[in-house]
Amino acid sequence: MRYANLPLRDREAVAPAKTADFSRLAHIYRWLEWCSFGPVLWHCRCTFLAEMKSGRSALIIGDGDGRFTARLLVENPQITVEAVDSSESMLRQLMQTAGRNVDRVRVQLADARQLNLAPRNFDLVATHFFLDCLTTVEVEDLAMRLRGIMPHDAAWVVSEFAVPDNWYGRLIARPLVTALYIAFGFLTGLSIRQLPAHREALQRAGFTLAKQRTWLGGLLVSELWQPRPAQNFGHLQRYPSQRGALSRSYCSCVSCSHTPPRPISSP
Repeated sequence: MRYANLPLRDREAVAPAKTADFSRLAHIYRWLEWCSFGPVLWHCRCTFLAEMKSGRSALIIGDGDGRFTARLLVENPQITVEAVDSSESMLRQLMQTAGRNVDRVRVQLADARQLNLAPRNFDLVATHFFLDCLTTVEVEDLAMRLRGIMPHDAAWVVSEFAVPDNWYGRLIARPLVTALYIAFGFLTGLSIRQLPAHREALQRAGFTLAKQRTWLGGLLVSELWQPRPAQNFGHLQRYPSQRGALSRSYCSCVSCSHTPPRPISSP
């Protein structure tokens, strides 16, 4: 992590926390999502699926039981996937879910905060409700490293919770997000208690928001980001603040256009 330019107290505040363990949720992941938000989370994951059909190499971090990975492999017969997770149980479940396409999946058991990114290019990165397990500084650090292995025409699809800046955000979204953090803190040991400012972190790391969709009044968002040319972001300073993160088993979707998404069947 690049904390050398931060004041000492800030470096101590953003020191990596203990990795949360999602292993006990591997077999009930789908049902937790369904009981909390029904099919909305699945639609969120698949919002930009059409934009992913031309990709050839994907890095997917924190996909849980692997339903999104399995759907991507079906929709794009040419793509190969590197799946990263800190839970061995989740990776085993992901491989099982991939089914007959498992030969196009390579798994890596790793904490994304210390992820060793091989010298190769990925034209697609997907993090569906994973960034909410990180602090803002950790999101930016990961984004800076990902920026170095993504060509200029690559895409990063992000699904996250959000707290709208209105009465709905204050009275509904924020208490709900807080409750989810508490629940997943109990179930997995997740120490984060606030959503990271992931948009600011990605912008400072050299990414531009190309498309966005929202669901449930802005509680859920799905975004498609693209790298900016290196010369356009080299002067930016690191984002010094930190805000927490929410557990990754939830998805969100929202778009700059108002065209309703086509129905997507659940696997």
